[in-house]
Amino acid sequence: MSEHHSHTPSPCCCSDNESQEDVVPSTHQGGKTFKIEGLDCVEEVTILKSEIGPLVGGAENLAFDVINGRMTVLNTAAPIDDQTLIKAITATGMRATRWHPDSASEPQRKSTQTLYASLSGIMILAGILIHLGLSGAYQDAWQWLSQPEQWYFSGRELIAYLEQLLLKHESQPLPIAEKAAYGLAILLGLRHVIVKAFYALKRLRPDMNLLMVVAITGALVINQWFEAATVSFLFALSLAIESWSIGRARHAVATLLDLAPSSVIVKTDDGQEHTLPAAEVQPGTVFVVRPGDRIALDGIVSVGEGSVNQAPISGESMPVFKQPGNEVFAGSINIDSLLQIQATKAATDTTLAHIIRLVEEAHSKRAETEQWVEKFARVYTPLVMLLALAVFLIPPLVWQAEWQQWLYRALVLLVIACPCALVISTPVSIVAALASAARHGVLVKGGIYIEQPAHLKAIAFDKTGTLTQGKPEITGVYPYNNHTLEEVISRAAALESGSHHPLATAIVTYAQQNDIRVETGSNIAAIAGKGITGRIQDTFFWLGSSRFLSEKASSASDILHHAQTLEQQGQTVIAVGNDRHVCGLIALADQPRPHVKQTLQHLRKAGIEHLVMLTGDNKTTAENIARQMGLNEVYAELLPEDKVTRVAELTERYGEVAMVGDGINDAPALARASVGIAMGAMGSDAAIETADIALMSDDLQKLPWLMRHSRRTLAIIRQNIVFALSVKAAFAVLAFAGLATLWEAIAADTGASLLVVANALRLLRSRL
Repeated sequence: MSEHHSHTPSPCCCSDNESQEDVVPSTHQGGKTFKIEGLDCVEEVTILKSEIGPLVGGAENLAFDVINGRMTVLNTAAPIDDQTLIKAITATGMRATRWHPDSASEPQRKSTQTLYASLSGIMILAGILIHLGLSGAYQDAWQWLSQPEQWYFSGRELIAYLEQLLLKHESQPLPIAEKAAYGLAILLGLRHVIVKAFYALKRLRPDMNLLMVVAITGALVINQWFEAATVSFLFALSLAIESWSIGRARHAVATLLDLAPSSVIVKTDDGQEHTLPAAEVQPGTVFVVRPGDRIALDGIVSVGEGSVNQAPISGESMPVFKQPGNEVFAGSINIDSLLQIQATKAATDTTLAHIIRLVEEAHSKRAETEQWVEKFARVYTPLVMLLALAVFLIPPLVWQAEWQQWLYRALVLLVIACPCALVISTPVSIVAALASAARHGVLVKGGIYIEQPAHLKAIAFDKTGTLTQGKPEITGVYPYNNHTLEEVISRAAALESGSHHPLATAIVTYAQQNDIRVETGSNIAAIAGKGITGRIQDTFFWLGSSRFLSEKASSASDILHHAQTLEQQGQTVIAVGNDRHVCGLIALADQPRPHVKQTLQHLRKAGIEHLVMLTGDNKTTAENIARQMGLNEVYAELLPEDKVTRVAELTERYGEVAMVGDGINDAPALARASVGIAMGAMGSDAAIETADIALMSDDLQKLPWLMRHSRRTLAIIRQNIVFALSVKAAFAVLAFAGLATLWEAIAADTGASLLVVANALRLLRSRL
């Protein structure tokens, strides 16, 4: 049986099972953190590791948060002053400043990239206008407008006329003004590319930046200024799109910050109210939340009662009723009453703050597909450059083909081979999937774990607190000897009213919910391992287990038999009696969670072939619950190490296996499973820290959604990869055949980038 106690979710530590190439979340490591303008994808991480690593004693002393554009120099690093570090980062083409928690989250680079791309496009337009002016197009247009009878012509005639204008002085040297406009377009488009290309060449690790610079330089060599400018502009535009897409994913996480208000109305000991920044409020302070307002801090309700919408935090669809003593979370919405809440945590330590940190850090554990794409691009780019070189050299050398013609085709191949769309599509998909899951109350601790649920074949569940409510409830009351149900419950509640045992709590709660009058007991005494005795209105009563019943009423064989039958059904039996006879039996059991049977059916439909229960509870109770729910297998009376052994056996038998649990004794099994899933609202710290995924509302109905969400994420990633590679393959064939131009190739690549990003961001709209 799982240990079970109230818990507020805490920050989840990342495991160490990543490759050294994986990016590590900075916030767990300590050290100095810098905001890096230009840190938008893994290429920049590679550059910074190469250039900054030697200055700090090795790349292992650096940690990166790509989504938030941050680099941390860990405490293990060699001493280095900020200015030296910032200067070294600037030399890579990026810019750095010390990061502080109140720093703006959105980097300035996105706006500058958009600006330079726009200016590059404007200069291309200026060059075209100059070209048209020198071609006499404006005089022709004026003459055409002044003669309405010539306004009617065919589309073919229009195309022929435009070709004539554009090619009018193609065989002549390009006019200086037109060349200057295109030259400025090239320089503006390469503003954020040239430095990175230089470092790629210096490291002898070709990347997309070097690839584009080579293509543009080649176009200038063969005097194709317009096409060189167009390639430069469209590549700058693709970088702006990449930065925008990362910013969009960043924004999806940043919107979580808006869930909690920045200030609170604090109530002092003398009853006065005043407003304070939430960040300054200390635990223990009482604050007021009016109807309709959001709750700023985690706390306990001290005065008032009413409904609270916890959907932003736990994903629960229905409001939750709160009364004094109940816990509330920052970011929840107080619906219909004035509440006074005693803060239990500082603003930086609330459940919402932990969720935000978790989502920010989750991208550092990159998914297998994302790692594959990075490795593929690392090999793919230099191979393409070698292929382009072969396309340029072999036909002229072997078949005496024209050098300029095959140089142009090689340049087109270089441009279309740019892996921009391929590289950007996967991380955006992963971050969008993580943010969407967090919105639905499912916290996934990394991209590596968003993919795993799609491959699951079996799920093992703990029983108590996972499949069941984790607390006993009365399932039946059986009066004897002319007693009524109310009398049996009243006597039991009178004897149990001073106890904090879960069975006692269930009996007292039942009496309260059914308006059963409970009299006051006296001389109440506990008999260890058996039960309780006491007096109610001068009559001696006893209460206890079936063993105590057999001692007190050994002659009541029919009642004893009834009690044993109930216990064989997995229920706990409490008998109530006095010196004369047995008053009745009360049956209690830990009830299944609502909709759990339906959830298990949905999991089967989602492709989970085997559903297994692992519990420390007795075999009879476990088998009874499993029968009700339709589980495939049951393993009962297990110690924590036994659960680990069973999970290992299931993994060997079925491959990918998830473990779902909530207790401290579930933590080892959660760690052993392919995917550990913790019940986040009421689970233990150990379970939540160990698990890879946490269900914030303890709602098992989120599991089928998680399977679908994981598969949809994988499907979108695969769609993007196939689409990006198909576009490149098609244009590679066209380039070799001489049917594609430079600007058409880069336009296709930019369009592919935009389409895969738009496709990836659809994951933000994933619904239950």
